[in-house]
Amino acid sequence: MSLALPPVGFGTYKLNGLSGVDAVVSALHTGYRLLDSAMNYENEGAVGTAVRRSGVDRDEVVVTSKLPGRHHAYDLAVTSIEESVLRTGLDHLDLHLIHWPNPSRDLYVEAWQALVDAQQRGLVFHIGVCNFLPEHLDRLERETGVLPAVNQIELHPYFPQVDALAHHRERGIVTQAWSPLGRKSDLLENPEVVDVARQHGITPAEAVLAWHAAVGTVPLPKASSVERQRQNLAAVELELDRAAVERLTALGRPDGRLFDGDPATRVED
Repeated sequence: MSLALPPVGFGTYKLNGLSGVDAVVSALHTGYRLLDSAMNYENEGAVGTAVRRSGVDRDEVVVTSKLPGRHHAYDLAVTSIEESVLRTGLDHLDLHLIHWPNPSRDLYVEAWQALVDAQQRGLVFHIGVCNFLPEHLDRLERETGVLPAVNQIELHPYFPQVDALAHHRERGIVTQAWSPLGRKSDLLENPEVVDVARQHGITPAEAVLAWHAAVGTVPLPKASSVERQRQNLAAVELELDRAAVERLTALGRPDGRLFDGDPATRVED
């Protein structure tokens, strides 16, 4: 079964409880068909409930969750994946990812093998990772024979990850972008972003999401309001000229990460 993802997904971080259900149902009714959740978001139940309540055909929706760092050991990972499926109330997850590699604990290959086995059992249809560096990706393939279908990484104009994008493209890996709008930064007020938006007659957020489409990522913006949901969904259909794309990519900074999230050193529980 080949993986085909929509050009934009819906981020669900901090969309919890019944208000989270309402926001996700709204997103599905607006037209989103890719939902991004995680065990550590504590909202797999809300996402699954929203899918069931939305009236949207289950086969049309790509439901994603993620395996946390504390469950990397093989037996823990098997149970964790099963529990994620059960919490959604769905009969399978469409995409399941390892949330962080945690290389200092050196258990991510075990976690990956658990995902490979879960895919063979039909619990999850597609498997991938988040925040993996090229050496982590290569090791997974070398030791298990299976390359991730997706790598979800921090990516936005302040941290454009040009080399990672190229590596993924060469390996046939889909790049998803978390915090695509540079959450909690001044990205949308940056003069370059504002000027590109003005020249194209769109908002700064639309300009950044159009940039994502141009460079080849699947962005995962979060929005609670219907208006913002619609704007974000439509933004990836907008086209920026090459000069505008290059201007936004040039905003990249050596310290462009939004927080201390270096996959080589970060430990996630």
